[in-house]
Amino acid sequence: MMTFASDTVYQGDCIALMNAMPEKSVDMVFADPPYNMQLGGELLRPDNSRVDGVDDEWDRFESFAAYDRFTADWLKAARRILKDDGTLWVIGSYHNIFRVGASLQNLGYWILNDIVWRKSNPMPNFKGTRFTNAHETLIWCAKDKDARYTFNYEALKDLNEGLQMRSDWLLPLCTGAERLKGSDGNKLHPTQKPESLLYRVILAATKPGDLIVDPFFGTGTTGAAAKRLGRRFIGLERDNTYIEGALARIAEIEPVADLDAIKLFNKKQEPRVPFGAVLERGLLSPGATLTDARQRFAAKVRADGTLVAAQAKGSIHQVGAAVQGLPSCNGWTFWYFKTKNQLVPIDLLRQRIRSELAGLA
Repeated sequence: MMTFASDTVYQGDCIALMNAMPEKSVDMVFADPPYNMQLGGELLRPDNSRVDGVDDEWDRFESFAAYDRFTADWLKAARRILKDDGTLWVIGSYHNIFRVGASLQNLGYWILNDIVWRKSNPMPNFKGTRFTNAHETLIWCAKDKDARYTFNYEALKDLNEGLQMRSDWLLPLCTGAERLKGSDGNKLHPTQKPESLLYRVILAATKPGDLIVDPFFGTGTTGAAAKRLGRRFIGLERDNTYIEGALARIAEIEPVADLDAIKLFNKKQEPRVPFGAVLERGLLSPGATLTDARQRFAAKVRADGTLVAAQAKGSIHQVGAAVQGLPSCNGWTFWYFKTKNQLVPIDLLRQRIRSELAGLA
């Protein structure tokens, strides 16, 4: 069996190379396989200029059956090297993603999400005979339905300014300085993905130091994003021209110097802080009044850390639920207190205490 070093690109057939890797050694596989676009001729603009589409040899298959065999083979190889809690991402267009999805399920993968990458600057439909093809689909899956996979929910929420990250991502195509060019001045690879897309994928489903394999490495977008985020990568690629471009690109990226900057904070792993600790530290006083953000409900703080409202008494969570007529409530985010004529969530007081505790650890 070959020895594979991280942060390295290996030239050759991806199926053979993955089959030579140690079993269950990889945290994530990101794959951008051939689209099998079945182009029947040149695509021209209205002025008869040629559109630089995907017509390379590596995207040609003699039949759907041949493409399906190829897809099953590389997915089997990827499944073998994935750790039991690892995940696989695959991106495609309408030409291939449905066939890939069927193969994934046939092989026992468990689909977690499909992500729609909506392109903010898509190529127009020059002939006006179809809708403008403005998106691609990513499938995110685990090895089986019981896998304990990584999903950095809080990091994605923070990336999205406090809102849950949705499954439709609006990101631009790879253009300008990010697009690698060949010696002839034309784009080096026809389907180079934007680094912003891989940044989000890697941030979502890996931890710092995790190993990512990209079996269709191309111009190295996966490696570039992995290096920026403090992850390791192995790239597999047949075309030496693509490899040279990818290595030159990745070499220009400075490795992460501040490791604290890439640490991910999981709120579930933060120390539990009872509301009474807020009173013990003098951050609120007994008798203080709490309200919701819109000041529809009010409750008074008691010395033992409970609340009293017109409708109920109990913990911050119990009273928050009772005044709203709901079965449950996160009192830390529901209740606010007034300071300097501003309403501030009591959760800020909890975070202050957690910061103190972290400093003592």
